[in-house]
Amino acid sequence: MILTIGLLLPLLGTMLGSAFVFLMKDEMPLRLQKTLLGFASGVMVAASVWSLLIPAIEMAAPSQPPRGEAFLSVVPAAVGFLLGMGFLLMIDELTPHLHIGTDKPEGMRTHLSKTAMLALAVTIHNLPEGMAVGVVFAGAESGTSNITLASAIAVALGIAIQNVPEGAIISMPMRAAGNSKWKSFLIGSLSGAVEPVGAVAVLLLASLLTPVLPYMLAFAAGAMFYVVVEELIPEASGGQHSNLSTIGFAIGFVLMMVLDVVLG
Repeated sequence: MILTIGLLLPLLGTMLGSAFVFLMKDEMPLRLQKTLLGFASGVMVAASVWSLLIPAIEMAAPSQPPRGEAFLSVVPAAVGFLLGMGFLLMIDELTPHLHIGTDKPEGMRTHLSKTAMLALAVTIHNLPEGMAVGVVFAGAESGTSNITLASAIAVALGIAIQNVPEGAIISMPMRAAGNSKWKSFLIGSLSGAVEPVGAVAVLLLASLLTPVLPYMLAFAAGAMFYVVVEELIPEASGGQHSNLSTIGFAIGFVLMMVLDVVLG
């Protein structure tokens, strides 16, 4: 039951954000959007460090010989992190999408609408977040890491929190483009449906992934960092009210750090 709730939490966060379309007339106020984007960035960075990178390093350390252990224990984290960044970079290059807050499409040429490309971008970036949830739950169940079930729930909750503005960022433009509120809500919510899919896929392969779990944890961290650096921070810090995004980042980072340490 707890596992099911944990896997569904990120999707529920996306649905909550998509439901903003029922509460606001046109688009999300700029001040609120900046604050939420900064908050989401802080949550993802803290979750990547405390829940993914540090456990990846700790898992690799005990199995290494004493001589050179410090260097060897960080190799899986470094390699996995770079692979995660590279994977998202490749996806961004190959897939038509819009960056949050921009009107210029990137990736391969396409006839998709701007709102469809924005939804596609968020959906693609939600996949590694779902994998991150699956990886931490796999780590908690394997017993080979310092990840606890409570810590895994904290990660899922943190990702759910940062999914709230992402859901709103999709549903609100859909509504502004002339779609009904319910259609905008459903499309925004569906962008998060890939997360439990990714999490379940990782869990089903957990027994095979145990030897490379440190790499998988770091891979998820790298993918999440890519989303923060490429999408969230540029939009949060550009233009007016960037100080609100900085405050939001600080609050999100501290909240996720506290959740992970206290529940872990």
